[in-house]
Amino acid sequence: MTTTSQTPRASQDPGLSRRTLGVPAITLMIIAASAPLTVVAGGVTTSFAVTESLGVPLGFLLIAVILTVFAVGFTAMGRHITNAGAFYAYISQGLSRPLGVGASLIALVSYNAMQIGIYGLFGFQLSMFLEAKLGISSPWWLWILLCIVLVGVLGVNRVDLSAKVLGALVGLEFLVVIIFDIVAIGAAPEGVSTAALNPTALFGPALGIILVFGVAAFMGFEGAAIYGEEAKDPKRTVPRATYAAVAIIGVFYAFSAWAFSVGIGPSQIVAASQEAGPDLMFVFMTDQVGVLFADIMTLLFLTSLFAAQQSFHNAVARYFFSLGREGVLPTWFSRTSRAGAPWAGSVAQTIIALVVVIGFALAGDAFGGAAALGDSAFLYPVLTMFTWLTNTGAMGLVLLMAVIAAAVIGFFRKDPRGVSAWTRIVAPVVSGIALLWVFVMILLNFQLMLGQTEPDASTFVLPGMIFAAGIIGIVWALIIKAKRPEIYRQIGHGTEPGAYGTELVDVVEAGH
Repeated sequence: MTTTSQTPRASQDPGLSRRTLGVPAITLMIIAASAPLTVVAGGVTTSFAVTESLGVPLGFLLIAVILTVFAVGFTAMGRHITNAGAFYAYISQGLSRPLGVGASLIALVSYNAMQIGIYGLFGFQLSMFLEAKLGISSPWWLWILLCIVLVGVLGVNRVDLSAKVLGALVGLEFLVVIIFDIVAIGAAPEGVSTAALNPTALFGPALGIILVFGVAAFMGFEGAAIYGEEAKDPKRTVPRATYAAVAIIGVFYAFSAWAFSVGIGPSQIVAASQEAGPDLMFVFMTDQVGVLFADIMTLLFLTSLFAAQQSFHNAVARYFFSLGREGVLPTWFSRTSRAGAPWAGSVAQTIIALVVVIGFALAGDAFGGAAALGDSAFLYPVLTMFTWLTNTGAMGLVLLMAVIAAAVIGFFRKDPRGVSAWTRIVAPVVSGIALLWVFVMILLNFQLMLGQTEPDASTFVLPGMIFAAGIIGIVWALIIKAKRPEIYRQIGHGTEPGAYGTELVDVVEAGH
């Protein structure tokens, strides 16, 4: 009969680069995923417009508190598990291997959706900017295709190259938003009011909606764990980067949202956001500073989107790598370059992005999807590709964080490992309940998040993709358990001493 054994691959493939990233590099890559300028220009105005509440600034702080409590158990678990699969490995070891594989497919769908969805806004914004400033009329998808190539090139190179590029872009984003904040506070048509910082503005009927729209601004903060294998000191670097990122993001967004309300006027910010949308920031700066600075802000808005695309691309590539290394996906996905970049996963993500973008382009132009929007036809990539996919991705990531909270409890249940009850029980329970509530609120308000007056197929198909991915993953894990038990045993354990962090090959042995 035949048996299956493993042959090491280490001599053929160096794996991910090691001891490469420090706290600043990982923190900047996390912040890049949240796209600070994009959040302030688009996310803040959308939150004011939809919620019709002044509680948006405090909403960012509340989300930051919830995620900080979540990070207590999340980072404690990370000190014992270092795996590029992050969520996948944590849930596999904390709950069960089938749930871990289900989580891995949800993560792949969610990160891909976030990354590809942002391309829709990028292509639209760049094509509109070039037409307005240079008179160049071009299809939105052309610039996306070129951007996909550039993101792919960075993705197959050393991770510290991506970190340096993203660090420079994030630094410029922060600078321009800080200038905006100063100008807004200086304008203050109704005085430097603290109306938007009144707790009664947050803790009212709009609380759930405020959190639903605000949580998307933090997506990617959990990404520090994805870079654990490439961190200089995983047990210290990852927790420090996680806490630093959520603190910086929370305080910065809250302050900028408050400054926005002061600059427009607390009594006018909701109406102005409903009327101008994301353009409100640029219109305001044009009036206050001049068109040149507003144009610079628009260019940095584009680089903000690019930085987020690169960050999510890197996350997807590492999930593919981890799943390929452990045999959950074909081992080809575990291929890395001599520089330690997960090139196979990077190429896979690039191909997925190309296919989805081409599909949306054909649906919009060749099959009349854009024309069906009537006067809003020019907004097709924003109203469909960007809105549909980014909201779907955020939904999936919030669900995964809620499950991770349960995984922390499961991981420390049999062996507390000297961890306090606050870290292994109380913090995960509190944050898990809060995140699960946010997830339910997203489901209940998904039609509103898509900007739909009436539900259509997308209202149900998009959330269905998340649940389907999880179910398919669980079923696939059970199939692996039945047919390839040696692979099933290593699920979520690929970086542990003695685990199979190698290429899987079948060796035929006779006489057994």
